[in-house]
Amino acid sequence: MSATTIIDIAPLGALIRYTDGSPKPPARFTKKLAAWERSNGVGRLVKKEPPRAYQTWTAPASFTLHEGNFSSDGVILVTIMRSHSADSRLIFEVAEEPKPGQVRVLLDFGGNTELLHLAESITAAELWIAREGYRNARLEIVGAEDGDRAGGADLAA
Repeated sequence: MSATTIIDIAPLGALIRYTDGSPKPPARFTKKLAAWERSNGVGRLVKKEPPRAYQTWTAPASFTLHEGNFSSDGVILVTIMRSHSADSRLIFEVAEEPKPGQVRVLLDFGGNTELLHLAESITAAELWIAREGYRNARLEIVGAEDGDRAGGADLAA
């Protein structure tokens, strides 16, 4: 499916696989393999952004995938995020949607919502918020998007 379809239908927290359709090169070709890995991978959908109009041009809609973290001794040193615009030529697919009952930890800013964490339960989500210190995070139970939201807009850490 296209990037536009991901923006339209994929829920925050879904695992998105993307590819350019080319075969994976052998490991001995390190530069070719690195280039292939930039166009073929998987990540968790953490943000969707609408088109943005500027004075001289309009940026297309886009979405951001969290692809992983590099850590040392339990401390995250680098977070790998990759954004794809709606006009991307890559092929995308929803590899896995969040399971009903899981809890999204969300942060609203600048008119957008960003997924900070996907927890297994409300208790786990509240513990994560307390540990990480997000004061304005809110909780949303997967499967209850149309109903009431759990937590509050100003959940104290």
